Amino acid sequence: MITRKEVADRAGVSVAVVSYVLNNRSIVKEETRQKVLAVINELGYRPNQTARSLKTRKTGQIAVLVHFVGNPFEGGLLLYIEKKAKLSNYSVFFHSFEPAREEELKNTLMGRVDGILLLGQTLSEESQAFYSLMELPVVSLMHPGVSMPSIPVVDVDWIAEMRRLIVHLREQGHEQIAFMTAGDPQDPIAHRLIAFREAMRLEGLKLPEPFILEGAGRFERAFEALTTKLTQDFDFTALIAANDLMAAGCLAACRESGILVPQQLAVAGCEDILMSSQVSPALTTICYPRMEVGLEATELLLSLIDGDNRKTPRLEGKLSVRASTVENPLNVKSYSN
Repeated sequence: MITRKEVADRAGVSVAVVSYVLNNRSIVKEETRQKVLAVINELGYRPNQTARSLKTRKTGQIAVLVHFVGNPFEGGLLLYIEKKAKLSNYSVFFHSFEPAREEELKNTLMGRVDGILLLGQTLSEESQAFYSLMELPVVSLMHPGVSMPSIPVVDVDWIAEMRRLIVHLREQGHEQIAFMTAGDPQDPIAHRLIAFREAMRLEGLKLPEPFILEGAGRFERAFEALTTKLTQDFDFTALIAANDLMAAGCLAACRESGILVPQQLAVAGCEDILMSSQVSPALTTICYPRMEVGLEATELLLSLIDGDNRKTPRLEGKLSVRASTVENPLNVKSYSN
């Protein structure tokens, strides 16, 4: 078992300095602190007293790793995260997540926060092991594109939500259903493609690969991708986008290409951000319970910080049916749970 003295010897500091770093003492120079943390990570030292020390010296701050600040869906989640944190006397540190700078992020966060909230990002196995080693709780708000079994997830059952949407589309006569994804398998919304594939399978529907489009999660890229597809022969009669920004881009592409929605192509999204009801035609979309998810995920993280292994909550969404999939949505039955 690695000892503090071995860490101190490798880092060229005293055992006391190692203790200061582990206990988040501000008297240690930043350069020295980074050196000690690097050695701790390298040697795999397990600081048995860290948890007890942190309980008496909390920073009172949590980190939230943001994917894209310009996404109103994430903005809505952040409002509820911050609200819950403030009620618990915690400040929130927002930081954009870049996989290429993940190592740098570890050094930035250590000693400055008591826990980390992910917005569906995928951490490397090395980072997961490091945060576990340092006993820094991590909770993912939304399923990551790549499974991280050691990190609890607060999210809706996306297979059930996708299946509800597919059932609605089938009732409108659609069985050739395409899906627009972000493209990157580690993107925070990549899990929705996995759920869509499984929901299609459960409904007994085929999903040819040409029916999978990539919109990079953004309005502009979705507009470009579908505009290109609409100039070619396409066999699908309905399209689900993994988020509402892409769905809005698809509606714009249809309008630009002279494709009538929903008569020639039904379009649906996921999330139900404010703009979804304001675009033309108004967008049918899976209504994601941002308030409940944001509050519950923050509550779970704070409970882990306090050493309480609270059960991960199970949440449900609903389907908001609008004119992008039916010509008269007022006559369509409710799909709420």
